[in-house]
Amino acid sequence: MIYKEMSCLAIHDISGVGKCSLTVALPVLSCCGVETSVMPTAVLSTHTGGFEGYTYRDLTDDLLPMAEHWRKVGARFQSLYSGFLGSAGQIGLVEQVFDWFKGEDTLIMVDPVMGDGGKLYRTYTQEMADGMARLCQKADIVVPNMTEACHLLGRPYNPGPYTREEIREILHQLCALGPKMAVLTGVWLKEGTLGTACYDARTGEAELYLTDRIEGFYHGTGDLFASALLGGLLNGGSLKGSCEIATEFTWRTIETTFEKSTDYRFGPKFECHLPWLAEKMEACRKTVAN
Repeated sequence: MIYKEMSCLAIHDISGVGKCSLTVALPVLSCCGVETSVMPTAVLSTHTGGFEGYTYRDLTDDLLPMAEHWRKVGARFQSLYSGFLGSAGQIGLVEQVFDWFKGEDTLIMVDPVMGDGGKLYRTYTQEMADGMARLCQKADIVVPNMTEACHLLGRPYNPGPYTREEIREILHQLCALGPKMAVLTGVWLKEGTLGTACYDARTGEAELYLTDRIEGFYHGTGDLFASALLGGLLNGGSLKGSCEIATEFTWRTIETTFEKSTDYRFGPKFECHLPWLAEKMEACRKTVAN
């Protein structure tokens, strides 16, 4: 279905320089036609990947007062979307925000941003990892990378290559936590490829989307993928169709960033691909309407 009022509350941090989190989610969702409100969990001068001496302002104490004000003025959101959270306390507060704003048709997406390359980010503790698993239980869809999925499930990390059976098992286990849908990023079967896999527990449908691997580490592309995926779902796309669009959009962005960026820390060059994404969203809406 197409959500009648395509609106979203995005709960992420803001990094002023280095495109990621809200500075990615907001333009991508807006391009998809989704009216997007934000709950900033922290404000940083830059993201923490590769930059030193960044400023950091924790907004934990502001989260519930913001949410309480929104309840008083009658704010409603068709989707709730959380990303990077700065403390174990924030995870509990986001759980409460989910409870306050979840309606009968609300779609909840959790991108459990915790780590990469087999390691948790330096800001993450085991308490936070356990709390993130609890938050995922409240989600309709979770979007971890392989590192995050292994931590959520208590599995030993495997850097790959992966088998289709292994990927399928992880997706099923993620849905066993509570979500109806799971998407896994950073999967690959053989050298030179990289992509995503998705599973819908309601239908039993699963799919794997692989693209050519482009060398390098690109900050913000996980947020880019998850935001485009959510945009597709809110526009009436299926999980498989939305995952395919988000995968190609992310790959196109990485290709441009690889070709034109002199310093990958400053984020993905996605802006030139927003018209392509907008066309795909329009096609999703037309398909559902017909």
